[in-house]
Amino acid sequence: MQQADDATESALAAGERTTTHTTRLGGKDVSAQVQSWQVERSYATDLPAAMRAFSGSSAAQLQVQLSGTAGTSAPEMYSPWADRATGDVVRPGQSVVHENGVGGAKLPAFRGTVRSRSATSGTDSVQVTALDGAERLRGPAVLPKPYAGFLGHAHPVSSATWCVSELLRQGGVYACPPPRYPDFVEGKPLTLVYASLHGGFSTPYGQPEYVPDPSAYVFSREGAPHEMALVPKGPQLAASWFPRSRVTVPGSKIFAEAWVNNAVAYGDLDDGVVNSNSDQVTIRLELNRVGSATGSLRVVVDFAEGWVRMSSTDAAGGWYFQWSWHDTELRGVWQQRGVWHIGAFFDTASTGTSVHPTVQPRLTAPDGTQLLGSAATFTDSSALQSASELRQVILYTDMPTECLQVTSGLTAMPSAAEFAHTGTYAWTKSAELDDVILPLIALPRVSGSQWEVISQIAKASMSTAEIDERGVFRWRNHSRFATSPTVPDLTLTSVREIASLTATEEIDACRNYCIQPYKDWTGIKAVTGTTSTDTVVRTIPASSTTTVKYLMSDDEYDISPPGTDDDSVTELGTNVRFGTAATGGTAVKGAVDLMVRREDGYLVVRFANRSTQTLYTATRTGTPSFVLQTLKPSADPVERQAIAYLENAANDPAGVASEKFYGRQEYTAESTDWVQDASVAADLAHAMRDAGVLPVPVIGDVEVLYDPRIQLGDVVRVVDSTGAALDTLAWVVGVRTSATADGGVQQTLTLRGVDPGPLPADAGLTPDAPSDPATVTYATYASVTSTFPALSHLTASGLTWGEIKESAHV
Repeated sequence: MQQADDATESALAAGERTTTHTTRLGGKDVSAQVQSWQVERSYATDLPAAMRAFSGSSAAQLQVQLSGTAGTSAPEMYSPWADRATGDVVRPGQSVVHENGVGGAKLPAFRGTVRSRSATSGTDSVQVTALDGAERLRGPAVLPKPYAGFLGHAHPVSSATWCVSELLRQGGVYACPPPRYPDFVEGKPLTLVYASLHGGFSTPYGQPEYVPDPSAYVFSREGAPHEMALVPKGPQLAASWFPRSRVTVPGSKIFAEAWVNNAVAYGDLDDGVVNSNSDQVTIRLELNRVGSATGSLRVVVDFAEGWVRMSSTDAAGGWYFQWSWHDTELRGVWQQRGVWHIGAFFDTASTGTSVHPTVQPRLTAPDGTQLLGSAATFTDSSALQSASELRQVILYTDMPTECLQVTSGLTAMPSAAEFAHTGTYAWTKSAELDDVILPLIALPRVSGSQWEVISQIAKASMSTAEIDERGVFRWRNHSRFATSPTVPDLTLTSVREIASLTATEEIDACRNYCIQPYKDWTGIKAVTGTTSTDTVVRTIPASSTTTVKYLMSDDEYDISPPGTDDDSVTELGTNVRFGTAATGGTAVKGAVDLMVRREDGYLVVRFANRSTQTLYTATRTGTPSFVLQTLKPSADPVERQAIAYLENAANDPAGVASEKFYGRQEYTAESTDWVQDASVAADLAHAMRDAGVLPVPVIGDVEVLYDPRIQLGDVVRVVDSTGAALDTLAWVVGVRTSATADGGVQQTLTLRGVDPGPLPADAGLTPDAPSDPATVTYATYASVTSTFPALSHLTASGLTWGEIKESAHV
């Protein structure tokens, strides 16, 4: 329930029915012009009624009747052809905020946007209909297609929870800091990797490469810096991502950051595990040099020792700088436990073919204190970075980690405000998730709007998706309703609060044999999909860019930017060689930034030449060097079924009673690509059966004394001593509140019982048999021999055995 102030509590206790409200359209208060209003919220689902409180999406609608003002009629002010100066306040898409309450105090009731307006000429009334924040999620749904889940061992690369978080982000509904520079703009910074870690390693920018075994980690909301975090079960859990652009070194300025919580470890989530002493987090940028050589730029934060190290290394060694602030007034900051924001700036700008990087850290402690280290430039030869490209970003962590980001193109370390996301860089957290559900080896292909796909996921996972009265999105798994509550949020009685109600029970609400299909990815590996070689040698002028489109089916899995080959090593996969001449010339490394994106059935590759000489996509022999290679699963997943039914009669009295009194009632969930795990499918099947093994009554049209605190999902105690003679707990699955200008208000609830009540007994009853066929008298042997003494008599009659048996001729 919504929290109310003392004035509201007192008014409700006194039985106050007169309401007060505030309605704002486009930020303008139009409360005085409101003739009537109605707010309606409910869960929507295609599942049987017994599961209606368990899954589906919630949509809220506000209807407002407006009058005119200052002698001008409402149609003249607000019709579609009205002057924009007055009409824009109710235009479709305009913001709407509605609050209402009793006793002079108001609570949030609705936040959304105008969907339609209707003006009736000759009257002083315009009807405005608005929908909640789901309208913000009408953009096209786009999900990545990483191959990492079936690369090698089949490990979950994502989850339905991650997909929900990502679809929300696309609509501007954030659960953690958004990517800093998601859109490519020439000459501007660009987000290379953005991993929210909200239940998966998949990313909208960049793509996962190494995914750890699921036995080595969990995703948890407990202890998450913002909403959900990757929590390792042991020290130095590793995961890696390819960037969406292989930026070059020397020449790039790269900023890496993440949020961690050093106050929580896996042992705090599992009482049976002893926490390790490890207290480090590392972000490593791996650079692809000539041949098989690699370089590394990394930042390491050790909270136990109290220092930050930034290093520049290769396989032979390297150098690092360390910042501890032990000799300053900030020396005690390392004692703080909680959420830390760590950031590291790597400056490799240089006009040569090698560079000594300049590095600088910035951290924010749990109390908001910012630690900014002095910039330091390496001078030792072991720290020198030669020509290379950014190959991958690797995270090593001992603690809950969320929202890993890597950005290139910044001119300097982000300012304090930009780093902390304050001022013009601020974002609003307006989404709340639940525990991770539906692990995914491969992300399903989606179409439609973001809200439509979220609704599909809600249906497939028996979850609820809703946007509350404050415009905050809330995702709840079916486990929310799995445990029957014992204490109500509110008690409603027919003596005081209830004016009328209708209780309904139907056999269609009974489902005691539930089938959940799922896709089995066991044994499926990655194999080469499409391999194609460019048909021409591309010319990339000095200090310029070239963009080329290559055909790529929407069914193909994502690929990373091409690796850059040289004359000593030619790697498999998507690669390109840059030569100094169209006939081949000398191979060049670390000179061309490579970025890829998918667009309308094409793979768009952008070559950005950072050098002062023209380069060519040519092999040593002068043939086109660009090779595009995709990966695909070695086979299609097999569809299997998980079934929940009466297995143990001795320990399942509800199941025994269900089949005895209602018969076997089957329900098969829709086959979907969202369920890819046998144990998950079994959990869903059992959740469906638990919800429907006995028909749970629905209490509809419950007209109650208005209470603005009531929300979907609340538990109310219904006590009807005058009509239905019931006293039960029920979930609120629908709320409709309407009022007129004089302050009169009516509130109607739809409730779903928490449990079906006592088991059927049929005491004193003898139910009739399901069928009662008419009595048929059949001939006996004696009657046949009496009528036909000899076989010849029977033969001469010409009668069939059926005619004789039914005794018509005997």
